Amino acid sequence: MSDLFASSEASSSRLSPVPSSTASAFDASPFESVPTFADVEPGDNQRWTTWPAITPSERGPLPWPAWVVTSAGALDTELGILKTGKEADVFLLERAVPDDPAQGTLLAAKRYRDTDHSSFHRSGVYTEGRSTRNTRDTRALAKKSEHGRAVAAAQWSFAEFDALCRMWELGAPVPYPVQVNGTELLMEFVGDANGVAAPRLAAVRSDRAELADLYDQIVDLMRIFAAAGFAHGDLSAYNLLVHDGRVRVIDLPQIVDIIANPQGLDLLHRDCVNICDWFTRRRVERDAEELFAEMLAASYA
Repeated sequence: MSDLFASSEASSSRLSPVPSSTASAFDASPFESVPTFADVEPGDNQRWTTWPAITPSERGPLPWPAWVVTSAGALDTELGILKTGKEADVFLLERAVPDDPAQGTLLAAKRYRDTDHSSFHRSGVYTEGRSTRNTRDTRALAKKSEHGRAVAAAQWSFAEFDALCRMWELGAPVPYPVQVNGTELLMEFVGDANGVAAPRLAAVRSDRAELADLYDQIVDLMRIFAAAGFAHGDLSAYNLLVHDGRVRVIDLPQIVDIIANPQGLDLLHRDCVNICDWFTRRRVERDAEELFAEMLAASYA
């Protein structure tokens, strides 16, 4: 036996035994109640949280809001569908740690379809001026291969995630982007604790004074976009939510760089026309050209 092991044995023989009274006094009950992965199995419409599987760049901007659940022991439970769209469907998701009421939140899960299952065919108008970093992906997109169709769908989810992150950091009233994972974007659910989503502006019934206030809020958020050099690109009363009297803007995958995109100013102008026409039809007269001029001034300030 080597001197190393011999000295080790000698040391261990000199250790004092633990008194039986001390050993019996140790209370292991708190540890026995800690749930483990073996104790819980995902049920129907459930999966383990995807948070640990993504990279830091695929998580929302810091600091994370207190309601974001980051535990690897959380389950994602699909509760139903919130909205079907041309290029994606939005589902209501609960992310929660079993038996821990303090760690649970509702999320909106937006899942993009590939081009074979999407009815959205105007993407080229919005993607002018954007680039694809991966040359293999660029070739696949050009060939419209199966991989290329998957890349196209993921491009929209990552584009929306990036836009939400940027606008959140600038203070725009957008849902907080929790994470992106392939073609799935998870974001803050805008609605009540029972899973009832906030209504779209198009469904809101308000008097003229309330509508005027909502219009002013929309102008404010458009100004934030314009000052950063962007236009929503598809703004209307159908992608503006009203929650507790406050406007939140959604559906940002087609956000447009008004300088890099040759059609950027046209799309900004269309946003202005869409908003002003909607309010004017409800007897809150607003001038689209004045709004467009204001947005141009903000973009060049």
